[in-house]
Amino acid sequence: MWPFKSQDKPVAKRTFDAARQTRLVASWAAVTRSINTDLKDGIDAVRARARDLAQNEPMIKKYKSLVAANVIGSTGIVLQARVADGDKQDKLANNAIEAAWSDWSRVGNCEISWRMSMPDLERAIIKSVAIDGEALIYEHIGSVNDYGYALQLIDVSRLATTLNRDRITDSKGKVLNNAIYMGVEVDEYGKPLNYHIYDDAVGADLKNRTVRVYPAKNIIHLFLADSPEQVRGVSWLHAAMTRIFHLKKYQEWAIIAAGVGASKMGFFTSPEGDGSAMADDIDATTGELYQEAAGGQFGILPEGWGFESFNPDYPHAMFAEFVKAAKRDISSGLNVSYHSLANDLEGVNFSSIRSGTLEEREEWKVIQDWFIGSFMERVYRNWISNAFLNNKIVSVTGTPLPAAKLNKFMAHDFLARRWAWVDPLKDIQASIEAIDNGLSDPYQIAAQQGLDAEDVLDAIKRYQDLIAEKGIELNVYKKNPKLQDVNPINDVANT
Repeated sequence: MWPFKSQDKPVAKRTFDAARQTRLVASWAAVTRSINTDLKDGIDAVRARARDLAQNEPMIKKYKSLVAANVIGSTGIVLQARVADGDKQDKLANNAIEAAWSDWSRVGNCEISWRMSMPDLERAIIKSVAIDGEALIYEHIGSVNDYGYALQLIDVSRLATTLNRDRITDSKGKVLNNAIYMGVEVDEYGKPLNYHIYDDAVGADLKNRTVRVYPAKNIIHLFLADSPEQVRGVSWLHAAMTRIFHLKKYQEWAIIAAGVGASKMGFFTSPEGDGSAMADDIDATTGELYQEAAGGQFGILPEGWGFESFNPDYPHAMFAEFVKAAKRDISSGLNVSYHSLANDLEGVNFSSIRSGTLEEREEWKVIQDWFIGSFMERVYRNWISNAFLNNKIVSVTGTPLPAAKLNKFMAHDFLARRWAWVDPLKDIQASIEAIDNGLSDPYQIAAQQGLDAEDVLDAIKRYQDLIAEKGIELNVYKKNPKLQDVNPINDVANT
């Protein structure tokens, strides 16, 4: 016989605490929707608010600078051609390719408006991705310059967010209309086919804007996807945006309150209930009784009149600590260290700043790898193909490199910016020991500093030849005989 009767209490079921419906979380309204539905309902509003913060909030202006400086740097992403004949580098071909890339990267070549160099364009793109959540770049191929290739950065607000439709098929499964999500037309697998873009940026006349269709093969759409099947990007500020806004208002109110508190203010009290005895101090326009105290002086009140002071005690002693705690929360939402974002080194010791800096640099490296893979690699493939077609990659002899060997000439690396050692002496010694014990090599050590090992050695040799020509002796070569022979193992590490 079943041992329990119908009136017995139900047995408690095990579940996630986060899923329980209790009075403490009754206001937590969360529903499961696709990422694209969430984006469709809020992408324009989030972007508008992010742009407002970027224009008017000092902390976000600093964040934009941090992103551009750490992901791109002052010199941009550096091309390193790696063309080789067997195990030997083809220096003539490498130099020719790098020289052509450097020439194309100048203002007036790489960017269609002739306003930006390639490093400038890279910084503008990564800033757009950070604030807007995405960037659109159109590839112009043809007679736009001598190389037959140029880039155009398009304002993402021109992407027709309100244009949406479901995928339609007939009874036999033939596609009649592809799905469109927020202006991006995709196939059944979510691969972009076309981009629906307004002719101009958002303006007053929204009804008469013309939408043009651009094939995806000419559009580079950059965004960091956080969810599967995500079609559009969202501002990197979104998780911290409301906190940034409220902190901004809090600080504004505190400044106003501090100004009020620094002023000697109060209220006049009249024994008769009117202001006739102080008629000279009544404003003729507003009818308000107003008297401004001079420095260290007060006016003499009529007999019987009183004065009640108003002394607000604000901002209070915990103001600074509250602001600091709020900025720490915001820096977590932006994936940057607090001391970098807030320019605050108070109470920071060497160990803590080293740990925080190294952790933050790993985040920047992740973004660098994504940027190189998603943008730089595609640009390089299309650039070199068109450069060869236009005979723009020329050796030192003046002869164009043969286009028939294009696949051979494709070999390359991109070197992203790297950072100075946090503790130079210890870090250099660690690199030397890693090389000596076979745990690393000079190429890896040089790459960690954003350098090419062969370029370093070539520079050492040129410098040695120069000082020998001048008849100069330097102590560094006397103290370190390894440098005299330009040993590639130790030279790079020691340099």
